Amino acid sequence: MIKRILFATALFFTATGGMAQGRDLPDFTQLVDRHGAAVVNISTTQTVKATQGAAPPGSEDDPFYDFFRRFGPPQPREYEARSLGSGFIVSMDGYIMTNSHVVETADDITVRLTDKREFRAKVIGADKRSDVALLKIEADNLPVVTIGDPSKLKVGEWVLAIGSPFGFDSTVTAGIVSAKGRSLPQENIVPFLQTDVAINPGNSGGPLFNMRGEVVGMNSMIYSRTGGFMGLSFAIPIDLATEVAQQLKSSGRVARGRIEVVIQEVTKELAESFGLSKPMGALVTSVAKGGPADKAGIMASDVILKFDGKDVATSNDLPRIVAATKPGNRVTVQIWRKGGAKDLSIVVGEAPDDRAKKPSSPTAPKKESFENLGKIGLVVTELSTDQKKELNISDGVFVEDARGTASKAGLRRGDVIQAVNNQDITSPEQLDKALSFKDAPRTVALLVKRGEGSLYIPLRIVAQ
Repeated sequence: MIKRILFATALFFTATGGMAQGRDLPDFTQLVDRHGAAVVNISTTQTVKATQGAAPPGSEDDPFYDFFRRFGPPQPREYEARSLGSGFIVSMDGYIMTNSHVVETADDITVRLTDKREFRAKVIGADKRSDVALLKIEADNLPVVTIGDPSKLKVGEWVLAIGSPFGFDSTVTAGIVSAKGRSLPQENIVPFLQTDVAINPGNSGGPLFNMRGEVVGMNSMIYSRTGGFMGLSFAIPIDLATEVAQQLKSSGRVARGRIEVVIQEVTKELAESFGLSKPMGALVTSVAKGGPADKAGIMASDVILKFDGKDVATSNDLPRIVAATKPGNRVTVQIWRKGGAKDLSIVVGEAPDDRAKKPSSPTAPKKESFENLGKIGLVVTELSTDQKKELNISDGVFVEDARGTASKAGLRRGDVIQAVNNQDITSPEQLDKALSFKDAPRTVALLVKRGEGSLYIPLRIVAQ
């Protein structure tokens, strides 16, 4: 492979007339000279309590490791853990932005500048949801970064990172923007910038620059199966990070909007069942009673198409847009209901710090079966009064067994089917009638309560 690369390079130089033809390749030297001084190294220490019988510090590869583990002096009950990260100066009087996970458990934080000066830093605030933290050091006339606009970034554009991977200060790596608006598991409020810039442990919290020397992102995480860089890096857009930092500076916390709905993606099959021209928006599967959405008139089976004038192309867009909306603001939300668009007015609530507890699962009721349900492999029963009370629902039927077509669609034992195409289901007889094969083939949308949440499942009914 190395030979192939070298040979191809030689052909390039020969065909283009030598090295001088490489002038179109990016030159990062001026960018680093002008802005590198505003990037800092962050080292933290944390006192950790050791468990009884803990192994001594050092590598197990050490030939004397087992000897000292057995016969060495007793290990202290506490030891000092150290970690490294990066950050960048955003004000001349010493405010510094970094990742929350770099400093969240630290007892002491030391910031080292490129001129080797060191300062003890204070945490002004840290936000786990966005992974943004704001620090402060006591210094003046510091070099600062220039904040850019990540919305103007284009996929394929060159970007550059400066940080301290593995403690190597002021390390420069470069690559391109691989994608924008990436959603990651458990991180649905941050539309990550994906790049192929080499990022490793210690780069966390460092800046991502565009070719104009503007910070467009904060390097936050990588995707890796080995623990090292594999070509997939993710950065927090700087506009979101800056907004979080400003709130941390002013109040020490971040206020986020909330409308109290549970949503899911609109698939092609669900779009067909709801009469949408194409899959788009966020499908509402449940609405918290008395919450902002409930007060605004939003109902389960509505598809949210726009929020505060912003398009909701996919379900991943809605949490970001709502979270970025100031609590207390009244905004317009456009929904799709029963084949048409409708505008509603909603007052955005504030997201709480604590999550609600999960409700217990219902017990299985007595089995019943019917003709149409039997054809798709579905066995359901009525819900008891106690089950309805426990699940906080008034209607629905309990899925005792799901095989064949029902199983392939995604139904499973323990589900509660509450509606078919916006029609509430109160009994097995009603569900059997709603799933009639009379107009087959067709796709119906089943509103299913599963555990603490709800979702829509498209079921294709084909003549048998």
